[in-house]
Amino acid sequence: MTTPGAAAELPRLTWDLRLHKRLRHAGGDFLLDLVVQSDAGRLVLFGPSGAGKTLSLQLIAGLVQPDQGHVRLAGRTLYDSEAGTRLTAQARRLAYVFQDYALFPHLTVRQNIAFGTRSGWRNPAPQAVNPATDRWLEALGLQGQAQHYPHQLSGGQKQRTALARALVCEPAALLLDEPFAALDRALRKRLRDELGELLRSLRIPMLLITHDEDDLRLLADEVVHLVAGQVVPGSDPAQLLAKLA
Repeated sequence: MTTPGAAAELPRLTWDLRLHKRLRHAGGDFLLDLVVQSDAGRLVLFGPSGAGKTLSLQLIAGLVQPDQGHVRLAGRTLYDSEAGTRLTAQARRLAYVFQDYALFPHLTVRQNIAFGTRSGWRNPAPQAVNPATDRWLEALGLQGQAQHYPHQLSGGQKQRTALARALVCEPAALLLDEPFAALDRALRKRLRDELGELLRSLRIPMLLITHDEDDLRLLADEVVHLVAGQVVPGSDPAQLLAKLA
């Protein structure tokens, strides 16, 4: 698989995150206190359900606003409560791939990918010519499915379409929300291997959240272990896997 800007080594990215968010609901309060400093090219936020992983990703992406803290990537401040810096989700240039891929069911693969290049909410024309869309259709092996709709795609094709839509806007980093959680074991293994191969050929840093130990083995350069909204010390994948064994 050949991708635009392919290179043997994944570039590293300085993640400087300090995020504080309290959620109040009928069952009680949940407090997220996330502090991360890392320069990993592939950073994995690992923990059980309810640990605050998806909330953390939403705070980083700008989909939810923290109570206080900051988000700095590669020295660029995306959010700082003290300084009053609050970039919109679009201005942060982060590609967010949702757990269920969130493809538009009424749009073809080509239109879904092209949607990532548009600033408004109008749907791209079915046959619109867009060099960036064509480049990623070819890069992710989707030319044969360009005119297919999401219900006509396999699990791997859906994942690659969601990735292409995220990558077409040339983001600074890729954020993945448990991309294999809803899949059966065999498909999960195959798509994890495909994603690992893709990440090795892409020049883009990644932050992935998961509760699956196999994701750590295959996809993590460094891991942040999150439990009940708090970071557990220790960021080496091998050491964490040894503890969990």
